[in-house]
Amino acid sequence: MQYILITLLFGALAALTASGRLDRLITRLPLPAGQSGRLLLSSLFGLVAIFYFALISIVIIDQDRVGHMKKIYFGSALPEGRVIAVDGQQGPQAEILGPGFHFIPMVNFIYTIEQLSLVEIAPGEVGIVTALDGVPLAAGQFIATRFPQSQLAEMLNAEQFLTEGGEKGPQLAVLPPGRYRLNRYLFSVQPVDALDVPKGTVAVIKSNVREQEDCPLPLPSGHTGEALVSPLVPIGCPGVQEQPKTPNRYYLNTEAYDPVIVPTTIQTWSYKGGYTQREISLTVDSEGNITQRAKEFAVPIPKGVADAAITTTIEGWRVPVEVRVLVQVNPLDAPRVVAAVGTLNDVEEKIGTPTLRSVVRNVTGEPGRQVLDLINKRGEIEQQVAAALSPELAKAGVTLKEIRFGDPIIPPELLVARQREQLATQLEATYEQEQMAQLKRVEVERARAEATEQPRIVAAEINVKVAEQTKRQLQLQGEGEKLKLMEIAAGQRAQVEVLGQESAKQLAMLKEILAAAVQNPEIVKVPSVLVGHDASSLEGAAAVLGASNIVQWARDLSTGSAATKAP
Repeated sequence: MQYILITLLFGALAALTASGRLDRLITRLPLPAGQSGRLLLSSLFGLVAIFYFALISIVIIDQDRVGHMKKIYFGSALPEGRVIAVDGQQGPQAEILGPGFHFIPMVNFIYTIEQLSLVEIAPGEVGIVTALDGVPLAAGQFIATRFPQSQLAEMLNAEQFLTEGGEKGPQLAVLPPGRYRLNRYLFSVQPVDALDVPKGTVAVIKSNVREQEDCPLPLPSGHTGEALVSPLVPIGCPGVQEQPKTPNRYYLNTEAYDPVIVPTTIQTWSYKGGYTQREISLTVDSEGNITQRAKEFAVPIPKGVADAAITTTIEGWRVPVEVRVLVQVNPLDAPRVVAAVGTLNDVEEKIGTPTLRSVVRNVTGEPGRQVLDLINKRGEIEQQVAAALSPELAKAGVTLKEIRFGDPIIPPELLVARQREQLATQLEATYEQEQMAQLKRVEVERARAEATEQPRIVAAEINVKVAEQTKRQLQLQGEGEKLKLMEIAAGQRAQVEVLGQESAKQLAMLKEILAAAVQNPEIVKVPSVLVGHDASSLEGAAAVLGASNIVQWARDLSTGSAATKAP
């Protein structure tokens, strides 16, 4: 505004000069007389005019700013429907001013200069660009494709964009992370999150734009009857692209492309809960009597499972069966999954669950099937269900890896007889164990008692052995004595044969007397009588050995009437 006021002031001075009124005004001023005064004033006026011209022609743009210009004077009006001027029309200009010093004659008078900040796209984001001016989009077209991503720099040049057929509206090309100096009058930028494809997944891209002219008609991948109809297209054509994006970060235009994340790791579909479970419990009292009690309770559907357990009918009994299914999507099959059904959850809800329920009921409901087959023939039934379910999932591009049944909810009435039998068997085994334990305890007590009496037992055993040894010793002594006596008798018989019976008898008596004298020295006395001349009689011996009593004892001994004990 100040530039306009100053310009009006100088315009008024020029008008006064042209009409001669300025000269008359100068003559009235107290200036030096003559031509020099007028020359001085004219010089001052010229310097002010030069300064003013420089002032309105210089623009300085900050380093992190972009100069935007709106033309106010001199120029035709913009054509109808246009927003940005390219050929010098009035209004917002396509040209922008970079940082630094700019000299444009009377730019501050003809234009309004606005300094706007740079456009910055943070890491992990992508900028969606919308053009506010340009060629209108064709019928049915919702995004501009004139400038692809490879021509991003040309697109961001506003003059080139407007003169080379740039289309008005959302642009296909996007801004990766960075700082951009662009015309904010022409382009608006909306930062959005970049596409991050995590590990264990792929991104199937549904394109909403035609980037090339020779796009073929979408054709199904597979044949009707063998696979679900799933039209796929090459990159650059509208439709589900046949090539998925592997784990990485992609700066994708979310206005032009719809990414669908498909997990390629093994997924689990669980079918649990949603039924009423009945139980019959058996108890045993101390006397071995069995009592049964019935109860029932509701089993809710856990969070995170695919659906409730599958209830099948076998032998007239309704039996809930919990099932776990493992599936996987090959990365190359992911586009077919998306094109034919949608997401993997859609496959589970629209194909997997209904088909699984039907297959399980058909297999378990075969003629001749028994309820207890769910326990006794579980593996066989699982294989039959997998064989029937796998082709149906393969039609949608999903591979069946494994199917497993949980413990079936068998009606308790069918298990009571078996449980009672098992309980009776266990009781019998328990009684046998208790009997064995009692016998073992008796053995232990016997061993403990033997251990306690062991010293006495050992002493008794030693005494027995000593007695046996003593018996043997006495026996041997007796036999020795017998042999001794026999030998003595034999010697005596030989002595009698040599000396005669009477002499042998007297000699034996003498030996007895001498032995008694050795044992009883007091019987030996000093003789007090004279010894006779008859040496063959016993008187001489009695005189030597003792008193007459021993003589009498010897006589008695010779006649066989002596006492057994010496005097």
